[in-house]
Order: sequence, then C-alpha cells, then structure tokens
Amino acid sequence: MTFEVERTNGDSGWFTHDRFGLFIHWGLYSLAARHEWLQSRERLSGEKYRSKYFNKFDPDLYDPDLWAQLASDAGMKYAVATTKHHEGFCLWDSKLTDYKAPNTPAGRDLIRPMAEAFRKRGMKVGFYHSLIDWHHPHYTIDTKHPLRFDPEAVADSANKDFSLYREYLYGQTKELLTEYGKVDLLFYDFSFPDENGLPGKGKDDWGSGELIKLIRSLQPDVLLNDRLQIGGDITTPEQYIPTKWVEIDGKRVVWETPNTFSGSWGYYRDEESWKSVDMLVKMLIDVVSKGGNLLLNVGPTGRGEFDESSIDRLKGIGDWMKRHSRSIYGCTQAPESVECPQDCRLTYNPETNRLYVHVYSWPFKSIHLHGMAGQVEYAQLLNDASEIRFKQGYVESGIDNGAYKEGRDESTLVLSLPVKRPDVAVPVIELFLKGGPMLR
Repeated sequence: MTFEVERTNGDSGWFTHDRFGLFIHWGLYSLAARHEWLQSRERLSGEKYRSKYFNKFDPDLYDPDLWAQLASDAGMKYAVATTKHHEGFCLWDSKLTDYKAPNTPAGRDLIRPMAEAFRKRGMKVGFYHSLIDWHHPHYTIDTKHPLRFDPEAVADSANKDFSLYREYLYGQTKELLTEYGKVDLLFYDFSFPDENGLPGKGKDDWGSGELIKLIRSLQPDVLLNDRLQIGGDITTPEQYIPTKWVEIDGKRVVWETPNTFSGSWGYYRDEESWKSVDMLVKMLIDVVSKGGNLLLNVGPTGRGEFDESSIDRLKGIGDWMKRHSRSIYGCTQAPESVECPQDCRLTYNPETNRLYVHVYSWPFKSIHLHGMAGQVEYAQLLNDASEIRFKQGYVESGIDNGAYKEGRDESTLVLSLPVKRPDVAVPVIELFLKGGPMLR
C-alpha cells in the first residue's frame, strides 16, 4: 500500500530531503538571559522594556560566518532566524519602525549577513516572524500581553486601531520577501484562543487570507508554517516528538518539530536542563523515522555568540552526522510492511532503496528482521562500512529431527553483530535491498 502525503503550495521537495535545520532565537531578551518571554512574565510595558535593554544591545562578537559553519558542520541544511520576536524588536533595517537593531549600539542590519552566510554554505534560509508585537502602539491587549493584568491598560486597549498593526505586519512581511533574496521558509508565530476572560488572536485578527495572498504573490514557492491557522505547508508540533507521522483529516502531512537544546528558546544563562548529544541524535532519528523534520534551536548571547553548551551539542551531533547522514538525508518512514526490531528505529531512502536500522540498545550478537528474508543484498555498519553478515530462513539444528529452528522461520533475516558496540552515539546498519523501491 502506498500512502499519500498531502500536497503543499510551497516547494517542500528540498525540505523533506534535508530533514534537519537550525532555529535561532535572538533579540533584546538575550541581554536579560532568563527567557525570551520575560517581558510578558515580568509584566513590563513596552516603554520599560525598551528603556532597559534597547540602548544596551551591542553584539560585538557577532560572527554569522561562524554560526553558519557550526550549523553546517552539525549537518544542518537550513536555518530559520527570528526577524522579530513577540517583544517587537526587529533584527533587520525595517523602514517601518525605529525599534530595530541599526538604532542600537549594534548599528547595523543583523539579518542580511546571517542570510548571506548560510546561503554561502549551500543552506536554505528561513525567517521566523512573530505575529505578536508587545511594542507596537496599536497592538491590542490579549491573553498573552505583558499588561493583561493592568486594568487601565486593558481599558485603554479599546481605543487602539488593530487594523493599523495589521498594515504594519503586511508591510514588514513585504520587506522581508522583497529585500533579502529568495526566502525558502516563513515561520509565523502564533495564533491562540481566548483565555481567562481575555481575547486571543487568530486568522481573522491577522487577516491571514490576505497575508497569504501577499506572500504567494511575492514568493510563490516559499514554505509557510501552520500558525496563521490557514494555508500552511508545514505542520509544526513544538517541543515534543509525535508518536507517529502527523496526519490531518486522515492524510499524512509535511511536518516539523521545533525543539530546544534546553528549556528556553532565547539565551538563558542559568539553564541546567540541557539535553545530551545522544538524546539529540535520537530525537533526530526518531523524527525522520516518522516522516518529519527536526528544527533545533540555539539562543545566541547578547554579545552575539553561541554559548559553549550549544557549541558542544552541535559538534557532537556533527560527529555523528559526518558518518551517518545517509540515514537522515532523503530518508523517511520505513514501509509499514517492515517490522521494526526491538530497541531500534528504521529510516528508508526510496531513491537508493536502502533501509537503515538505528540501534538504540546494542544487543548480544543478533538483530531479527521478521519478513525480510530474501530482500537484502548486503549489510554494513554505516560508520565504517564494515560488513555485517546475515542468515535467513530455517536452520536445522539436529535436535528432535530438525524441529528446533533457533527461533527463526523462513521469513526472518538475522543480522550477526559484533559483540563490541561501535563507539558512536547511535550505531546504524545500512541494508542494501534487492529489486526496486519498496511500497510505502
């Protein structure tokens, strides 16, 4: 049986091949270094927030070429950078506001050199843009707003003209799609429901239909996420790994999960809940084994650097990807006819017709692949291309007139593993399959 994947308006071919991207959350909140939502959490007005951080933003160690090199070396094939987060501060030289990086001690557009650096390494470029804006004078108070508990501010919100903010949103979108070359992906963030007696905001507030028409008129092939509530090419479950390929209305969709190295998107100096390299590699494998992409986030410091914990994880993932990227790029969920062995994950490349067995827990000597007898031409460990021998079908033992079959039947293929586990984060066995691509 062949499963259909819901078609998209944007160009998702590169996206479902590349599988692994870098997310970058960077803004004034990097100076506070305690969470990108601190303005809302600490109930700071736009004026107080700006007066505290705006004139202190001086990323003197910003080196976008180094950022791009670290990402590329980690095996990431695309990058999505925050142009503006919920705080409303813009990292590019927007002509529609003075609340932007060129007016801080940074003194320049920070997005353009970043996009150029990633493109120079053959990486696709995406922009994250917040629909929320706690700085704009006509952005009305809602359930996420920093002043949601201030009665005077809530009352004054009724006098604001949200249509003026909507024009601002459209105008900045046009800037990003006309002044920075080809944009491969747009990640808007986000729509949310009413809560605690305060309004939410959604497609009618953003004017999502008109915004999407503008986007498609400017860059028809750009991939669009689902957080405008309509017209999305990519479904984006955040900070968790779905149990299976994501479906909408019974159809498989193009999907991506954005995740952090630790508990925060922005730089958080005192964060301690860092994921290990092994866990991050397993996250990537698990996502691809379900037909998805992993977008892994770094929050640069206020001086413009990736901190050491982020660099350590990126290099660790890169060590694994250097030898195992064939099991990630161009791969997807294995055909459902293939039963995944215990403590393993499977990925499959339909172009090369190779199946990859990612071994999470190294067993003693054998991995059984039920139903695969006669379908494998050759097997090897991917990290060093060393042969893995295998057996298939019945084996006569001589016990009870051949009745004992060593736990195998005629359909089972048994991989004969070395006792010593390969010294990599997750060992991978590459199976060269016979015949044409397997039905998915």
